[in-house]
Amino acid sequence: MEEAVSKLLKRSVSSCSGPALRTCLTIGVMMAALLPIEARAAAPIVQTNEGPVQGFLQNGVAEFLGIPYAAPPTGNLRWRPPIKHASWTKPLKATAYAPICAQVTTLGVFAGPPNNNEDCLYLNVFTPDTNGAKNEKLPVIFWIHGGGNFDGETPGYDGSKLAAQGHTVVVTAEYRLNLMGWLAHPALDNEGHTFGNYGILDQQFALKWIRANIANFGGDPNNVTVGGQSAGAVDTGIAMLSPLANGLFERGICESFCPAFNFPSLASAEATGIAFAKAAGCGSGTGPAVAKCLRALPAAKIEELAGTASATSQYVIGPMVDGTVIPSEPLTAFANGQFNHVPLMNGNTLDEENFTLAITEYFESPREPLTAAQYENYVKTTYAPPTYPAGTAAKVLAQYPLSGYASPQLAWDRAGTDPGICSERRFDKLVVSQIPLYVYEFDDQTAPFYFPPMPGFLALAYHTADIQYLFPLWHGGPDGTTHTLSAKQENLSDQLVAAWTNFAWTGNPNGQGNYPWPRYTKSTSAPAWLIQNSPALSTLTDKQYDALRKCDFWDSIQGSSS
Repeated sequence: MEEAVSKLLKRSVSSCSGPALRTCLTIGVMMAALLPIEARAAAPIVQTNEGPVQGFLQNGVAEFLGIPYAAPPTGNLRWRPPIKHASWTKPLKATAYAPICAQVTTLGVFAGPPNNNEDCLYLNVFTPDTNGAKNEKLPVIFWIHGGGNFDGETPGYDGSKLAAQGHTVVVTAEYRLNLMGWLAHPALDNEGHTFGNYGILDQQFALKWIRANIANFGGDPNNVTVGGQSAGAVDTGIAMLSPLANGLFERGICESFCPAFNFPSLASAEATGIAFAKAAGCGSGTGPAVAKCLRALPAAKIEELAGTASATSQYVIGPMVDGTVIPSEPLTAFANGQFNHVPLMNGNTLDEENFTLAITEYFESPREPLTAAQYENYVKTTYAPPTYPAGTAAKVLAQYPLSGYASPQLAWDRAGTDPGICSERRFDKLVVSQIPLYVYEFDDQTAPFYFPPMPGFLALAYHTADIQYLFPLWHGGPDGTTHTLSAKQENLSDQLVAAWTNFAWTGNPNGQGNYPWPRYTKSTSAPAWLIQNSPALSTLTDKQYDALRKCDFWDSIQGSSS
């Protein structure tokens, strides 16, 4: 019976697509329930190239947590590319998340806690294939957590809904952060190994692990979607840019923001690295003795120099153009077609800036509503020479006057959100003729807010708000507040999970066709943007969206790339 039901299940999924896919998957889950109890209830054991791992079953999903995908990057392996983990023979219990990567700066209640742990290269697998059957070939979603590439963690990213409802295999991974993950210094860079973007090398090593092992978890190693939110979206864009990631994935999802901006040059990054080494007591030299000193530093000393609870230090720079992992500036590479051409979903939230404003108020003492003076100071210092011509700040204040909004926070939200959204729109126009592209905006302004209550603060559809619609009960980090979704929000969650997993299956969030999510084209009058909101999804033309977000204005002062 088990074999017959398994064959029927596979046939039902392979024959379905588009709007009917979710119905078919529901039927598939019901058929899976017909499998013998002993086939479903036993703690699943899956063989990897390094050794067997034993997970657990929960709500019909097999979870394998804390699987090492690379050797601990400690001692002489600090600031080197990841290498293969040692093998084991007895089943490794993969039933709890591994310790997260070293970090000190937290984004309010996003991520953390601060720690000095370097042994952190572990990943987690969520799969509906409870027996790890090698003959299953489910699409794989490799999700990169956000956190500015200086904080963040995988605990809380529960991939079970994407796995169960979308019949996909979900993988999340820890990767080196802040100074541990991104550091250039001549003493290290001249050792003959790939250097600088160590956190990106970790992610690429995890993708290689997926290629080698995911079939044993029921996944298709030749159908991998790389996706992420915030820094995870930036890193997804880097996967598209990096020749080293060529052939490791087939689709991309940028959830606030694909890299539509420049990274530090290698020369700039090395200058910062030299300053860090000097501050750490390793001197200003560039020879092997400095590299030895840097690797001998206590992890706590490195994290101390990485920042404070509320801010990164001047030594933390994130991804850089090193010439190998990232060969050139993102917009140049995308404009010239020098990237891995894969179908892409790219989108933002309606109120991105409110996340930054929440962090600002969270760290204030006492916590008080943002003032008009703070807003005007933000505009005058942000849109000032030498980055912008004299007079730019006055133009921004004219477009976003305090008199046009109910509070300074809401004026600040739009003045801070729209330029980023319009930058992404310019990016979209660079790649639209080169790859299948689907763009969106998440607009549910009722989204639960995981920060503590703050006087007068309106979170709305803030940056990170959409994560909890894909990963149930996600709440930022251990200090965040967990919220369940309302019935309307759960319905929107179901629609987003269907779109994300349809895309993983077919490269089209609809499964098939052009509805409800239209493919983005060069046309300004055709439906182009999917607006994700409750009680229903809707669309806007590119011309309508342009007007709504004042993109003509922002293009004029930021420089159009179209």
